[in-house]
Amino acid sequence: MKLKYRKLQTAVRCALLSTSALAALHSTAALAEDNTKAEDTKNIEKIAVVGSRSAPRSIGSSPVPVDIIGGEELGKTGNSDMLEVLKGSVPSFNVHGNPISDAATLVRPANLRGLPSDSTLVLLNGKRRHRASVIAFLGGGINDGAQGPDISVIPSIALKQVEVLRDGAAAQYGSDAIAGVMNFVLKDASEGGTLELRHGQYYEGDGDTTQLAGNIGLPFTDDGFANFSFQYKNADATSRSVQHYDAEKLAAAGVPDVADPAQIWGSPEIDDDITVFGNIGLQLSKDDEFYMFGNYSERDVRGGFYYRNPHTRPGVYSPDEGQTLLVGDLTGDMSGNCPTDILIDENVLDNPEYINRVANNPDCFAFNELLPGGFTPNFGGNVVDTSLTAGVKGEFTDGWLQGWFYDASASVGYNASRYFLYDSINASLGPDTPRDFSPGKYEQLEKTFNFDLSKAFDWGLYDDANLAGGLEWREETFTVISGDEQSFEVGPLFDQGFSIGSNGFPGFKPSQAGEFTRRNYAAYVDVETLFSEDLLMGWAVRFEDYDTFGSTTNYKVTAHYTINDVLALRGSLSTGFRAPTVGQANVSNVQTNLSSGVLVDSALLPPTNPIAVLLGGEELQPEESDSYTLGAVYQDGDFFLTVDYYNIDVEDRISQSDKIELDDDDRQRLREAGVPNVEQLAQVSFFTNDFDTTTKGVDIVANYSTDLLNGSSTFSLAYNWNETEVTRFSEITGGFKVSRLEDDLPNHRATATWAQQWESISGFVRANYYGEYQGVHVDYDATAKMADATVTFDMELTYHVNDNIDLSLGAQNIFDEEGEPLDFEDKTGIPNNQWGGKFYETSPYGFNGGYYYLKASYSF
Repeated sequence: MKLKYRKLQTAVRCALLSTSALAALHSTAALAEDNTKAEDTKNIEKIAVVGSRSAPRSIGSSPVPVDIIGGEELGKTGNSDMLEVLKGSVPSFNVHGNPISDAATLVRPANLRGLPSDSTLVLLNGKRRHRASVIAFLGGGINDGAQGPDISVIPSIALKQVEVLRDGAAAQYGSDAIAGVMNFVLKDASEGGTLELRHGQYYEGDGDTTQLAGNIGLPFTDDGFANFSFQYKNADATSRSVQHYDAEKLAAAGVPDVADPAQIWGSPEIDDDITVFGNIGLQLSKDDEFYMFGNYSERDVRGGFYYRNPHTRPGVYSPDEGQTLLVGDLTGDMSGNCPTDILIDENVLDNPEYINRVANNPDCFAFNELLPGGFTPNFGGNVVDTSLTAGVKGEFTDGWLQGWFYDASASVGYNASRYFLYDSINASLGPDTPRDFSPGKYEQLEKTFNFDLSKAFDWGLYDDANLAGGLEWREETFTVISGDEQSFEVGPLFDQGFSIGSNGFPGFKPSQAGEFTRRNYAAYVDVETLFSEDLLMGWAVRFEDYDTFGSTTNYKVTAHYTINDVLALRGSLSTGFRAPTVGQANVSNVQTNLSSGVLVDSALLPPTNPIAVLLGGEELQPEESDSYTLGAVYQDGDFFLTVDYYNIDVEDRISQSDKIELDDDDRQRLREAGVPNVEQLAQVSFFTNDFDTTTKGVDIVANYSTDLLNGSSTFSLAYNWNETEVTRFSEITGGFKVSRLEDDLPNHRATATWAQQWESISGFVRANYYGEYQGVHVDYDATAKMADATVTFDMELTYHVNDNIDLSLGAQNIFDEEGEPLDFEDKTGIPNNQWGGKFYETSPYGFNGGYYYLKASYSF
C-alpha cells in the first residue's frame, strides 16, 4: 500500500505542485521508454503514472481536478485551431469567433471558468509560456484588455497530451493561475512519426481550410530523443453578412461603387500559417539529463472592419456627421474658393453644387470623388511567435545536497504583432493618400530562470513527506514600434478638418514608441504528507516581489481522503493573484469602434497618463483571489466519475474602463499630451482595477468503457455549470459591462461522446450542449437579448486501411446551427441589418454553421 501511495505522491506532485517535477514528468518518461540502457528507472516509473495515456481524463487520485486530454483525442476533430479543439473537450473553456474585433481578431482570447484569458496560466512541458503581444482592446466584454498567451500556435500533432488543472495555483506557479493551469505536453518519442493532410469547408461553401502537418521522432545518440513537429495551414475568410442598412439606402439612391455586402461579418482569412515545434532530451549520466524545447510560428491574418458611409463619416466626408460635405482646398493658400456649405441629401453626387463647385473644380477636393460609395478598411497583421527553453535536471549524488532532485532551466519567449490596415485612407493627405498602411508593431519578450529542488524525508508519518522549493527570476518587456510615416502623418488638409492618420487605426507616432520593462523574483516551498493510508495533504506558499507594485504572498492547502476502494473526497483552499501586464500599464492607442451604434474614434491611454488620472485612472495593482474547491471521486471498474464544486472571489479585477465621453477641456489636454486626431476623438478609456467578482460552479466528468457491438466502446460525459456575479463596480465600469461579464457566456455547458473502435473502422459521435447566453451585437446594450439554448452534433468515421494509413470523414455542427439571428428591430426600432450582421457574435458555438472535412494520415 505504501508503494501505491509513493506513486500517488509523485504523480500528484508532478502534475500539480512542483514546477520542476511537472517538466520532468514528460521528458523523463520518454527516456524511460526510449533509452534501453537506463538502469535506474525507479523514479521514472513513479513519474510516468500521470503521463499514462490510458489514464482517465480526470485524475481521480489528485487533491484537485485535472483533465487529461490525450493526443488521440486531440486529433479527433476537424478543426485545426487548438482553441476550438479545447472548447470541444473542456466544457468550462469558451472562445468566441470575434468578427471585427480589432487586434482580438489576430489572437483570439479564450476563457476558463468565465474568467479572462490572462487569468489562466499556460505551460509548455511544465514551463511558463510567454504571453502574446496582442492586447484585446475589443475583447467582447469579458476579455476587454486581456493579454494572454497565443494558444492557437500549438498544433495538436505535436502534443502527447494536454493537462488542464481546474483550480487556482498561484502558490505553485505564480501570477495568472487564478482560473487554473493548462500544460501542453510535447511528444517525446525517439522513433516513428505521422504525416497528416486535411481539408474542410463550411456548408455555406466558404472558409476552405487546408492543412498539412507532420511529426517525427529521432534518436539523439543512444541516450536521448529529438522529436519535431510542423503544421502549415491556409484558411479562407467566411461571411455571414447582409447588406449594411446605410449602404442599402445609398445604393437605392443611385450612389455608385457601393460594395454588397459593404461590411463583412465572419472569420478572417489566414495565410501561410506555419509552426514548427521541437523537443529534445539527452541522458547525460545515470543521474542527470539535459532537455530543450521550443517553437517558431508565423501567420498572416486579414479580416473585416466597419463601413465608412460616404455621407456621414466625420473627418473624411463630412465635418458634422452628414449635414454638410467636407471639402478641401488644394491650392495651399486657400485661394480655391471651395464651398463649405453644400448640404448632403440622399445622393450628394447628384447635387449641382457638388458637381459644379467640387467635382469640376480642380482646386477643390472631396473624398466622394475618389471613393463615392464609401469604403471599408480591412484590419490584419503578421503574427510571429517563438520560444526556447533549455535546462538540466537530475539528482545530486554527493555533497551537502546529496539525495535532492534538482531542475535548473532558462526560457525566452517572444511574440510580435505587426499591424496592417488595407483599403483605408489618411484623409489629411487628400487625393495623395495611400490605401494600405502599417500602423505599427507590438512586441512581447519574456525571460525566465528557474531553479527547483525536491526531496523525500522521513518525518515519522505514515510514509515519507516530500519537500520541494525553488526560485524564479523573470523579466517582461513590452515594446511599441512606430508605424510607417503615412499612417500617422499630418497632411496638408488637416487644418481644414480632415482626420490624421490611417482611418480606423492611426499609426503609432515615434513619440508613442518605447520599451517598457518589469522584473520580478519569486521563492516557493511546498510540502506533501501522507498522514495515513487514506489521508494525503499538501501545503504550498509562494512569495513574489515586483519592481513596480511591490510584493505578494500566496498559499494553498489541498487534501485527498479515501473513504473506501471506490469513493474519495478532495478539496483545496488557496489565494492567488494576477499582476497587471507591462502592456496594460503602458500602452496607448487610437481605434474605431461602435458606441451606442455610432461609429466613433476613441483613445486608450496609460492609466497613469495625466488625462486618465483626471478621469479616475491610477497605477494598476495586482488582482487578488480567494478560492476553494470541494469534490468527490468515484471509480468502480470501468466507470469513473468526478464531481467538483468551485468558488473564486477576485478583487480589483483589471479591465478596460468604459468609454468616457470627452468635452472641449479634455480634448485640449489631449492635444497638449500629443494624442493624434483629437478633433475626431469622441471617447477615452484606460485600464483600471475597478470591480470585484465571484465565480462559482460545478464540474462533472464521467467515463465508462465496455465491449459493445463486437467492438470497444467508450462513453464520456463532461458538464460545467458556471456563474459569475459582479459584486462591486465603479462608475467607469458601466452597467452594460457588468451585464456582459455576468451573462455573455452560457451558465451551462456539456459534451457527451460515444467513441467506437472496431478492427478496421472507428469513429465517434459527440453532442455539445450550450445553455442560454446573452446575445450582443456591436457591443450595444440596445441589441442585447437572451439567446436560446442549443445542441450541436459532431461526428467522425475513420477507415484503417492498414497499420499505417487512416482515412477519415467528419463533420462539426452536423445539423448546421448557425447562431442566434439578430432580433432587436421590434424592441428598438433599429433595423436588424443596421450594421450588416446576421447573427449575434457572442454565440458560444460560433456563427459559421456546419463544417465538413476529409483527413488522411500516414504513420510510420
